[in-house]
Amino acid sequence: KKILKRLLLLHPKSVDLSLDRIKRLLQNLNNPEKKITNVIQVVGTNGKHSVCSSLREIFETADYTVNLNISPSLRKFNERYYFLGKNISDDKLCDLLVEVEKINKGQSITFHEFICACFFLEASRNKSDVNILESGLFFRLDASNVLEENIASVIMPIDMDHKDFLKKGTIDEIVYEKCSHLLNGSKIIVSEQDGNVLKKIKKNIANNSSKKIYFNKHYNYKKSINGFVYKDNGGSIELPSPNLLGNFQLSNIATAISTARNLDQFNITELHLKRAVTKIKSEGRLQNITKGKLRKYVSKNNQILIDGAHNPLAATAVKKYLETLNKNKKIFMVLGMMANKEHKKFIEIFKGTVHSIIALDIPNQTNFIEKGKLSKIALSYGIQSKTENSIELALMNITKENSDAIIFCTGSLYFAGEILNLN
Repeated sequence: KKILKRLLLLHPKSVDLSLDRIKRLLQNLNNPEKKITNVIQVVGTNGKHSVCSSLREIFETADYTVNLNISPSLRKFNERYYFLGKNISDDKLCDLLVEVEKINKGQSITFHEFICACFFLEASRNKSDVNILESGLFFRLDASNVLEENIASVIMPIDMDHKDFLKKGTIDEIVYEKCSHLLNGSKIIVSEQDGNVLKKIKKNIANNSSKKIYFNKHYNYKKSINGFVYKDNGGSIELPSPNLLGNFQLSNIATAISTARNLDQFNITELHLKRAVTKIKSEGRLQNITKGKLRKYVSKNNQILIDGAHNPLAATAVKKYLETLNKNKKIFMVLGMMANKEHKKFIEIFKGTVHSIIALDIPNQTNFIEKGKLSKIALSYGIQSKTENSIELALMNITKENSDAIIFCTGSLYFAGEILNLN
């Protein structure tokens, strides 16, 4: 933790979009990014973590080795670095950070850029069959965009988010930042998208020489009685229900399956896929808390559901899932959000779905929106709302009012991580 705090001081901003600093550090590290092969890069607004987790499970079920870089981490920093079957240990992480810190010699670099360089270095020392990289903010100037070649780029659903880092804050800018600089001579898999966004994506990748694989045109999925049916040019596969909640996760998994099946260098069979979909883990995404410390604050009939949704597109997807739950049970939302999000649009989506909202400040964070402001927004949309001083008190408050309620905690991945750590 001391090292991570030191690294945060290497640059005055947490985000400063540029590739100059990361390229300088990588050069000083003898360009480890050029030594890793079979890279899948994942961009988009939502579903990146879920598709990365799905891809990892598919490849590992087929006995391939995987390195994976995700951002952000949920409960512990080590989650960001996954090498050959496990997250990096505390000791190895400490050694890696100190090694790169010495080579950097105190030169200016953002925290995200520094830790991306660390991943490339460690991945180059842990040769795997496939390397999966979840991109950070946007992609064009993200520290993960330093490779000269990959085997696939995956475009997950795109929507409005992080407007404060854009000139005009439009969807056109976001699509451009995420899609205009994907690598050529590869394969681009485009997930299920809003129709208007899809047109913009197609425009941005029109001159890219990569083979393009689109949801609906080249692959799709359909819910079935016992699970779902995946279909592409290679035929249909009847698959069991995944252990991830929400129909939107079927879409994410279908995109992962399409990606794996379109990479000829890997032998992914139907049996591998059937086994893999039941083992996928995506923590903090529609996760039921059935055991742990937080259960002592609620009744045995209260369901606690956690999701890191933090933008309108994710809110819409999660709302659809909430509407499938027991109509006789009221849904109480516990909400914490970062300051730079679309708070009004996010909250408005849940009007008519949630009974009330308890707003909280996000523990151990600085750039959150103050709970009183969140509560006022909820009230302005006619949703009952109040504030509370802790997650524990919020849970106690709800169970006291309704011992049969569904308690839905959402608004931020950081918030979800804090709740899971408490648990």
